[in-house]
Formats: sequence, C-alpha cells, structure tokens
Amino acid sequence: MNEIPRGDPALRVPPPPGTPMPNPVNPPEPVEPVTPVTPEPNLPEPAEPPTTPPDPGPAPPGTPGPGQRPRDLKPWQERPEAPAQVSAARLAAQTRRDFLLFTAGVAATAVGAWWLLPDRAKARLLPGEANHRLDRLVARVGLGRESRERVLDRTLTFDDDVAEALFSKNRVVRTYSRSQATPIRNNYNGRTPGPEYLPTWNLEVSGLASGRAQRLTLAELATRLPFHEQVTRLVCVEGWSAVAWWGGLRFADFLAAFPPAPGARWAALRSAVNLDRAGRPDSYYVSIDLETARHPQTLLATHLDGRPLETAHGAPLRLLAPMKLGLKNIKAITQIAYSPDEPGDYWNERGYSKYDGL
Repeated sequence: MNEIPRGDPALRVPPPPGTPMPNPVNPPEPVEPVTPVTPEPNLPEPAEPPTTPPDPGPAPPGTPGPGQRPRDLKPWQERPEAPAQVSAARLAAQTRRDFLLFTAGVAATAVGAWWLLPDRAKARLLPGEANHRLDRLVARVGLGRESRERVLDRTLTFDDDVAEALFSKNRVVRTYSRSQATPIRNNYNGRTPGPEYLPTWNLEVSGLASGRAQRLTLAELATRLPFHEQVTRLVCVEGWSAVAWWGGLRFADFLAAFPPAPGARWAALRSAVNLDRAGRPDSYYVSIDLETARHPQTLLATHLDGRPLETAHGAPLRLLAPMKLGLKNIKAITQIAYSPDEPGDYWNERGYSKYDGL
C-alpha cells in the first residue's frame, strides 16, 4: 500500500464546519495552562521593622546637654526637665529614708514646740504629773527652762536689731483726716490713775548737755515749743488699733530746746503715777532711741480730739510714736532721762521686745 504524502494540499481533509481557520501569516501564540489558585487564610500583616531616626549629627556650639542650663535662661528661671531612670530598689530605699526623716522632723518639731511654750500654757495643755515628766525628759537633752529663756532673748534681740537697721527717720506712717478718727481705748496695764497728781505735775529732765536736771511745767513747755497736730493710727500689741487726732509738741523740738549730753543715744521715759491692778504704785518706764524721738511724727502729746488729754489717755503729757507698738507709747510721763546706753524697759523685762517697731 502506497503512503500518502502529508504535504500535498490536495490530499488534506477539510475541517468540520465552524472551525476557525488558521492564519498562515500570523499564527496564534500558544496559551499556557492556568493553574487554579487556592485562597490563603487572612493572616495579620507583618509589623514593619522599627526605623532608626537619622543621626542629627553634632549639636551646634552652646547647646545645653542633659541637666545643663540653657545659656538664654536667667538664673532664677527653671531649667528644662530631663528624664531620669531610677531602679525600683532605689525608689523603695528613698521612700523609706524620706519617711524616717519626716517622722524624725515631726518629733523634733513637737519637742521644740513644747520646750518653747510658757509654763502656764504647758500646765493648761497637759496638767498633772505628765507635764513634769515631759519637762524632765526634754531637760535631759539640754532643753531646760534656762536655755529656753536664752534662746528667746537672743531671738528678740536679733529681731530688734533687724527692725532698728531697717528704721528710716525719713519714712512717715500714713496720716488720716479728722473725720476718720475712731474711739481709742483706755489701755492702762493696771488701774487708771486719779486726777490727784495733776495740780502738782511737772516733768523732770536729766542727762542734759547743761549737766544739770530741770523741772518743767506744762505751761513752760507750751510757751517754748510750737504746737503740732496729726491724725495717725495707734497699734496695740493685743491686736486692736485706732485712728486718733493728736496734738502736742514734736519730740524733735523738745530735743532742740533741751539738748542731751554728747554721746547720748537713748531716752528713758518714766511714769511715777502708774498703778498696778490692785491700785498700788507701779512705776512704768520705756526706752526709746533718739533717732525715733527725732522722727517728725513722734510727739509729746497734750491733746486728743482737739481737747486736753484726760487721765484715761495719759494726761497731761504722753508719748505718741506711731511707728512703735502701743506699749511704747507711755502715758502720764513724769521723767525723761538721756543716756548713752539703752535703759531698761518695763515690758522687755517681762518677756517682750525692746524695740517694738512696726
């Protein structure tokens, strides 16, 4: 049997109807088989790896480091906060130490407060044997009554020195109008003296440059010295105050008319007619430095509210120094003595300040 050649077009069998004819010029490209894709489960996307910030390079000159103060900050300004890492063990130790220090501080404060209290206050707060037992306990560590008085005296002296250093003879206290005057108390430390001494009253002045003492009547003072008025506030150590219209003689004019001896720095003012609460004679005395006496608002007052002083307010002559507490403003003065050294003071000897400035 003869074989039919494949390349002969006459012998090819025609394709069935509907079959696309091949393009002999541009044959179709072979199609790759499609492999079915199995869907993967929903998995979280992987986290992006941390990025390292770029190195900013060296800081410009003058930039502060951690804990350093910027150059543009003033000395009183707060420096920027700098984070610090502290271990838990160190924090716990610091907390315990702070607690112990706080407890020791509270205990020391309580002991010191008890030590400084007056004896009458201690007896009122803790009566009976417990009071004495606690006093003996604090005395064992050197906190006895004598040491307490020394500490209080030194504190008062320091306070007086500071007040005296800050005093200015050119600075005046506030003045008011007469319509602003208020009633002023009768605040004698004892009974109010009766008027029996007024007819024979005179002022004894010693320590003068002349070397001899003088006795002056109110009429002589009024004749030799000009009259001055002012409306100022009188402040009492007990917590009250009053605005009053005063009249009298400037102490500076008195010093000019009756000058003290060279070297004198103080004036001792005394009231020999003062009485205690039982009505017995109880001489009252204060000390005043001559700088305060020369202040333009320091008066030897003779009038209140336009009328002569009554015995309740120190007739016939009293001190008015509005830059001092009321206990310095002695009433019913009978003696003035100049001295180079600071004289005694009635209330200072009873635990109060000497200077008593406002």
